[in-house]
Amino acid sequence: MALHIGFPRALIYYSHFPFWQAYFNRLGIEIVTSPLTTKAILDDGAREAVADACIPIKLYHGHVLTLKDKVDAIFIPRMVRTNKRATFCPKFLGLPDMVRATLAHLPPIIDLQVDAGRGLWGLWPTCRGLAELLGCSLWRAWSAYREGRHHQHAYQKLLLAGYLPLQAMAKLRGEAVEAPAREPGALNLAVLGYPYQVYDQYISLDIIGKLKKMGVNVWTMEMVHPARLYRLSSRLPKRLFWHFSNLVLGATYHYLQQGNIDGIIHVTAFGCGPDAMVDKIMELDIRKLSRGQLPFMSVSIDEQTGDAGITTRLEAFVDMLHQRRGNR
Repeated sequence: MALHIGFPRALIYYSHFPFWQAYFNRLGIEIVTSPLTTKAILDDGAREAVADACIPIKLYHGHVLTLKDKVDAIFIPRMVRTNKRATFCPKFLGLPDMVRATLAHLPPIIDLQVDAGRGLWGLWPTCRGLAELLGCSLWRAWSAYREGRHHQHAYQKLLLAGYLPLQAMAKLRGEAVEAPAREPGALNLAVLGYPYQVYDQYISLDIIGKLKKMGVNVWTMEMVHPARLYRLSSRLPKRLFWHFSNLVLGATYHYLQQGNIDGIIHVTAFGCGPDAMVDKIMELDIRKLSRGQLPFMSVSIDEQTGDAGITTRLEAFVDMLHQRRGNR
């Protein structure tokens, strides 16, 4: 019988899942993901997590709870770096310990460290360690590692082509997915933020879906190559410590340079220290670099954020942008 390993549908899921799914499947291990976020999952996580945790961390605890009786182990890597430029937030680094200390009666947690900044081989050291832990040969591990890289590369290409993460994952599984399309003459909005906040439809209150229903063309951070994002983030007097923070600011500068963008929306988590700093830098730099001409809106989310309030703000923002266009 194949080993079943749980993968919570939160945090690194939207950026790294295709690699790990392909890697484990090649080793003959079945990956079990938690379901899409619901109110019950968020409520369970908020009840169990430490009080001062941000909503993504609370949500992660809830997703772990949905897996605990369904798998042989749960994969919670200790994310340090995926490149030499920046590290992950401290809550990523301590996530396995936080989960162990907070949730009882869990299956074994696989918490190998991911630190691709130490050498040229990327995730291979972590994959080699996993193979040793799972009793697989290094040759099988190397083959699985290559398979993972292939799937991750294909996933990144789909994101750059305009697919959203869940659409790109479905396409990789061979499902029929409608190709991205842009409405000519429609408003163009950049919706930026950490992927685990922007793409979780429940905690983000499906901001992207709401904007599309309003006839808006949506552009995101993942539609720009990460190398360009990091290159643009270097315009800061000092590059930020955190991986996703640098990417969000790089995306801000990228879309500021695009002549077709009508406005920028930042999806930020209440209680996230790095995010609060990023939000302020975005506000100041957008005002400065666009000379006050590019509208910016910040949407802060937590477990109390209401759908009606967000919808009203988005509608007002879009109406204002249409009015600006008509007055030009």
